[in-house]
Amino acid sequence: MTDRLDIIKEVQAINKMYANDPRQSSFSLLLCGEHGSGKSFFLRSCRKPVFIDSFDPGGTKGLRDYIAKGEIIVDTRWEAEDPKKPFAFSKWKQEMAKREQMGLFNHLGTYVLDSMTTWSDAIMNYILKLAAIPGQAPRWAHDYIPQKMEIRNWLKELLSLPCDFILTGHLEGHRDEVSGAVSYRFMTTGKAAITVPLLFDEIWVMAPKKLSSGVEYRILTQSTGQHIARSRLAKGGLLDTYEKPDMKSILKKVGFPHEDKPLFNEEN
Repeated sequence: MTDRLDIIKEVQAINKMYANDPRQSSFSLLLCGEHGSGKSFFLRSCRKPVFIDSFDPGGTKGLRDYIAKGEIIVDTRWEAEDPKKPFAFSKWKQEMAKREQMGLFNHLGTYVLDSMTTWSDAIMNYILKLAAIPGQAPRWAHDYIPQKMEIRNWLKELLSLPCDFILTGHLEGHRDEVSGAVSYRFMTTGKAAITVPLLFDEIWVMAPKKLSSGVEYRILTQSTGQHIARSRLAKGGLLDTYEKPDMKSILKKVGFPHEDKPLFNEEN
């Protein structure tokens, strides 16, 4: 019969592993919104340093001042992807292996993949190149299934990083044939529109509001019917339906780690 003391030691060991697991002090976010909705504005407020792999052409131009200060690092080489001469996904995989080997992610506050739409396009370009048909239309079973597997496997790896992880995405409108009402959902290939959001702690939508004085940038944290959003951090009413786009303030509000890590241009 197992001694109670052995059980207590086992539970204490598991609790210690949990407390020392860096992934438990990080979180994951699927951030949806269209161009001009304030995604770049929001990324300025994340735990620093922020590292962005930009697959969206021109998506980070509004961050130049923060890049100059070393608060945000952006790898824009993926923006030059050419479907007829694809390179982005294969090179990105190599870079990710190198970054993980050197322990880069242990020193990041936030890692951002921008965006799901263009990243998944790069994956499809890679698959079509392997099939010796680059730039051509994907074949259903031959190409979409391998794309789905690459997306799933890589997202699982990114979700286990020892820093906050944000995946940005675009929205796709759907009109109800009966009521005519339009709702917006996460845009991606096939059933991934359902399966990908399930992987994330948070699903938020950038929901700017036009005022007479200009635009008020907001984050939608809960579903309204027109948009699908949810938040595990909002337990017990800790977050409002609409929050100011300030990541560290939101993390502080829910009692989650919100401190920056040393910048790479700082002496430690």
